[in-house]
Amino acid sequence: MKIGIVCYPTYGGSGVIATELGLGLAAKGHEVHFITYRMPVRLNGFQQNIFYHEVTPIDYALFDFSPYESSLASKIVNVVLNEDLDILHVHYAVPHATAGYLAKKILLERGKYIPVITTLHGTDITLVGIDQSIAPVIEFSIQQSDGVTSVSQDLKDETLRQFQIHKEIQVIPNFIDFKRFGPSNKSHFRELVAPQGEKILIHISNFRKVKRIQDVVSMFEIVRDVLPAKLLLVGDGPERGYIESLVRDKGLSDSTRCLGKQDAVEELLAISDIFVLPSEKESFGLVALEAMACGVPVISSNAGGIGEVNTHGETGYLSEIGDYEDMARNALSLLLDDSRLAAFRQNAMTRAQDFGLDKILLQYEAYYSEVVEARRSALA
Repeated sequence: MKIGIVCYPTYGGSGVIATELGLGLAAKGHEVHFITYRMPVRLNGFQQNIFYHEVTPIDYALFDFSPYESSLASKIVNVVLNEDLDILHVHYAVPHATAGYLAKKILLERGKYIPVITTLHGTDITLVGIDQSIAPVIEFSIQQSDGVTSVSQDLKDETLRQFQIHKEIQVIPNFIDFKRFGPSNKSHFRELVAPQGEKILIHISNFRKVKRIQDVVSMFEIVRDVLPAKLLLVGDGPERGYIESLVRDKGLSDSTRCLGKQDAVEELLAISDIFVLPSEKESFGLVALEAMACGVPVISSNAGGIGEVNTHGETGYLSEIGDYEDMARNALSLLLDDSRLAAFRQNAMTRAQDFGLDKILLQYEAYYSEVVEARRSALA
């Protein structure tokens, strides 16, 4: 099958999932064409069956803001016609679902029908999509898609609450690549971070307010008062300066490392004891799944779809949003009991197996075939 994938090429969850999905499909023999404004970060070097088509936004003095949707739709039209694609899969509704719909209508005028699948990832619905300046367009574009998927049941439910969507939404969860994420012995690295045998807690995010990183710092302060511990803060974003100031104000600088963006997060997870995710909104919690695959229990809020990944009392614990004291108690219950921590580590790895790339690829392949066949039947 010849598959077009439209996504953001950045470190965000939707771009990572779209890229890894494309790589997985290509490895199974499908021809995959990425259509975006920059090479996706996880496309490294030559990959068999992978093609990249760059979208060049219009640069014209008349426009204060480049009309990216028009440029993207035009590029989609060209790629579909020149490469004879079978299906188009757009990730993150804003603005990709709209560009996909526009391209589909243009292609119809040229005698080509391209089925469009839209995958909803989270903030495209819960944050950006509900903005009334664009909500009607997003609702229409999703409704006009030939297929719609959601990365969690919670996000599906939220979409149906926020929009008048009458099309069936298929839940296909995010996935993990076990070739990259898994338990590994990094004892030499751990000794550099925690030379006195301290326990290591880690948080990874894009440092936005919705991630509530201040709760990570507050719960860590409680944990460190009880036992020797180190905190790794990984990522970058608008809240980073505030968080670094908070760490200094609480006198935690000697036990906290703010590491910025890191590509090899699997190496940091390999040396960690607890992963902390206190988000206010989280449609799935991909980074929590990555931690679990590395054998790291998750202390998290019970927000969005996190509970569909992190099983309370088995792979970690869920607390109410903002209840960092409960998170600290839950973390200490593991950090003070090595046998309990070991059991949770094993449970986390076992649970992560349910989200293996091979399993999720089969679901996407089946859904692609279903959507394509439904369209062929309609035209027959």
